[in-house]
Amino acid sequence: MHGYDDVRTAPRALATEAVHAGRDDLARQGLHAPPIDLSTTYPSYDSRGEAARIDAFATTGAEPDGPPVYGRLGNPTVARFETALARLEGTEAAVAFASGMAALTAVLLVRASMGLRHVVAVRPLYGCSDHLLTAGLLGTEVTWTDPAGIAEALRPDTGLVLVETPANPTLTEVDLRAVAHACGSVPLLVDNTFATPVLQRPTEHGARLVLHSATKYLGGHGDVLAGVVACDEEFAGRLRQIRFATGGVLHPLAGYLLLRGLSTLPVRVRAASETASELARRLAADPRVARVHYPRIGGAMIAFEVHDDPHDVIAGVRLITPAVSLGSVDTLIQHPASISHRIVDADDRRGAGVSDRLLRMSVGLEDVEDLWADLDRALRQRPERAAGNHRTPAAAARP
Repeated sequence: MHGYDDVRTAPRALATEAVHAGRDDLARQGLHAPPIDLSTTYPSYDSRGEAARIDAFATTGAEPDGPPVYGRLGNPTVARFETALARLEGTEAAVAFASGMAALTAVLLVRASMGLRHVVAVRPLYGCSDHLLTAGLLGTEVTWTDPAGIAEALRPDTGLVLVETPANPTLTEVDLRAVAHACGSVPLLVDNTFATPVLQRPTEHGARLVLHSATKYLGGHGDVLAGVVACDEEFAGRLRQIRFATGGVLHPLAGYLLLRGLSTLPVRVRAASETASELARRLAADPRVARVHYPRIGGAMIAFEVHDDPHDVIAGVRLITPAVSLGSVDTLIQHPASISHRIVDADDRRGAGVSDRLLRMSVGLEDVEDLWADLDRALRQRPERAAGNHRTPAAAARP
């Protein structure tokens, strides 16, 4: 993208792609670290050429050849991240946005612009994704179903089938190959935020679109807000046109941080997954825990239901951070019914398996024994002890 060549001569392993994709041109430029291009606009003395390139973009959404034109059309630093993520997901292209919700919104707008406003979706989804569909904020109509009912739910105006696996927050998994078959010619969008391309690549099972809240594992350090859709070049062109028109662009510094985050993605996911697996085993054997949800494919996310008040566990952690979001190098825990899925109707939430006693934990890179000691102490916490914790009421209430 943007003038640099793909120098691959043979397929490369995921760990290698994570380190080198999007950086193939650096050595030829005498650079080691990718540069950050913060320009919003770019000089050009060939206005006829500019007009032709903008016409081409308006027609197909293809990235303009030659030097950049304007920050809303594209940015070289962001393009490096997009190239790298597409390589990791095994797609022709990827298009980055200012957030995961901006990315999902763009997908829905692409299909709506074609007169395809109906969406078939499987719960649970991330709470804001659920809300965006249910509230009809973009003029979409949604039919909620289970995986077995997808084929029957399709209509002539169905533009998209949306699933998340492992799902947020219950970690429910679906058979992607079977779901893709049920979709027929309707594009399947898979939210792959929890799994990342380290654990699964949905396009290998028939998905056309792969969504990430890049804020999570792709960035990996809790310091960047972003979203990205990996897809074929045809759909990418439409997404770029929506991004240009609506302005949901990713800042170049965020693109730089995401590209850097991808270089350690396989190492981080595998290390955190090993710890999460051990913590899930211990939680499953603990009589204070009613149920543990941990996906077959593994991963760094754990969901568990407690017999006592889950808010006492939140109040009792010290090493683990009680906070919304996930995928950072430090371990986070939250109560979905109060935060990430609060915006979902209570009956719909519970019907999707998000009970009021469910806790969701994103395991980081700390030592497993330190994390277990903190969990063990929090599970012993009682309300009278929680009242004496070191945080102020305002701090304890923050999501």
